[in-house]
Amino acid sequence: MTSRLEEAVQSIAAKRYAQMFVPKLYTVLRGGYGWGDLRADAIAGLTVAVVALPLAMALAIASGTTPEKGLYTAIVAGFLISALGGSRVQIGGPTAAFVPVVFVVIQKFGFGGLILCTMLAGLMLIAAGLMRLGTLMKYMPQPVITGFTAGIAVSIFSSQVKDLLGLHMDKVPADFFGRWTGYAEHIATTQPAAVGIAALALGVIVALRRWRPAWPGFLIALLLCTALSIGFALPAETIGTRFGNLPSTLPIFDFPHIPFARTLELLPSSFTIAFLAGVESLLSAVVADGMIGARHRSNCELVAQGVANVGSALFGGLPATGAIARTATNVRAGGKSPIAGMLHAVFLLLFMLLLGSQMHYVPLAALAGVLLVVAWNMSEYQHFLHTLSAPKGDMLVLLSTFLLTVFFDLTVAIEVGIVLASFVFMFRMAEAFEVSSGVHLIEGDEDDGTSSTARAADAHQREQLPKGVEAFQISGPLFFGAANRLDNLLDQFFVPPRVFILRMRLVPIIDASGVHALKSLADRCRRKGIVLIVSGLQAQPQRVIADMGVGERPGELHFVPDYDHATALAAMILAGTIPARSPSP
Repeated sequence: MTSRLEEAVQSIAAKRYAQMFVPKLYTVLRGGYGWGDLRADAIAGLTVAVVALPLAMALAIASGTTPEKGLYTAIVAGFLISALGGSRVQIGGPTAAFVPVVFVVIQKFGFGGLILCTMLAGLMLIAAGLMRLGTLMKYMPQPVITGFTAGIAVSIFSSQVKDLLGLHMDKVPADFFGRWTGYAEHIATTQPAAVGIAALALGVIVALRRWRPAWPGFLIALLLCTALSIGFALPAETIGTRFGNLPSTLPIFDFPHIPFARTLELLPSSFTIAFLAGVESLLSAVVADGMIGARHRSNCELVAQGVANVGSALFGGLPATGAIARTATNVRAGGKSPIAGMLHAVFLLLFMLLLGSQMHYVPLAALAGVLLVVAWNMSEYQHFLHTLSAPKGDMLVLLSTFLLTVFFDLTVAIEVGIVLASFVFMFRMAEAFEVSSGVHLIEGDEDDGTSSTARAADAHQREQLPKGVEAFQISGPLFFGAANRLDNLLDQFFVPPRVFILRMRLVPIIDASGVHALKSLADRCRRKGIVLIVSGLQAQPQRVIADMGVGERPGELHFVPDYDHATALAAMILAGTIPARSPSP
């Protein structure tokens, strides 16, 4: 009977685990999908494809590679993310968040290194989804996200100055100071035609967003700038003059030389790509949920992102993730299901096949203007300025992440930001931990819901303690950042008590360091001949203490449910009903 019950429980658990990875496409099709839904998804997919076309090329160029790589990414990864993902309306493809890290990887390891890096990131995302780490992404500190997002925006702007001004430079350095030094050295080569085209693109996009927000501003600006460039034969660099003609064929498996021997060197960048893809895709899914009133499957989304990045790499594409702006465009255009995202990839493929030769004439200055708007939107400067008014710890995390992203490396920025945020959190938790000989003279006790009458009663209880008994109350999480606060409790007594009551009803959680500190306190009490009574353990501390093998030792250590039981037990020990151990030599 027991074995059957265990098998049934395991079967239910396996089914629940499997349900987390069921794509939303399957859910939508199973629930019924008609011609009206297909029509709405087709219109939305076409709308998003029009927006994604210039962005995909611009982001690829900003990343230090050729425009078709961005199109391959939007087609292959965009299709897989929608087909396998856990969101109904998520649109995937290349995004601005990847530009700095991809640029550096290509500079150091070549495009083959980026292929390997993207594949490793995809495998990391699949593993993260299968291990159900998707729900942990919501705990990412907001100052870290805001800091590296604003830093990426500055990096994108910094990378586009060459094309904005039409400077004659052979190669743009990867580091911030090197870029601006190079710009200063070549400022005399500025092309007025490039500056005019970039200004026109910016003006058109800004004007359309204000007066015609439903129109595809990026594409219209690109078409207008291209037409003027051709009509007036402006001396501005174009996609064709720098990269040649774009292919008008289907994406094929593309395996350049992949430096497998440098896999370990690529792991930090791979982790950064996986981290950015996971965070941005889940943030985008949350935004989409709020717009359509649905719920995404976070772990399914991570697995889909992983598969999409592996697929993009196999076809010679770039890293991909969920794109918030394109996802919002999909929702506003009436997208109902993942089929809209799949059709967006199909339409992009058709654009590339039919219009590939015409993209030869697109001015690079116009694409730079598009990316300037992307960088401005990404900066979220109002949110950045708002976070600067936060407590000093959050401000330190924000500025550190931002400055490291701009001046050093995105991987280092994220690592340092998370570590700093963790230290800030630990410091605040340690500050929230209080030890008091008074029962309710503890900062923050008002939050525990205890009334003033109850506090007065507790104070009266302590006054009634018999001679030879001392009681202390601790409040807050007992973790490694606060565990040392228990070390000197016994040093406060001129004459050691016979019984020491430690009240822990206001301790919600405890970790291994806290258990070790509690065990050390019990050992010190034993050596001094003091009986330690721990009262009021909550469920989590009780379970952790038991799991770590700290149990009752009659006459030395006792656990009781509340303070009344503790005082009653102390009275029995004083009366000799329960003998206390003699001090250890």
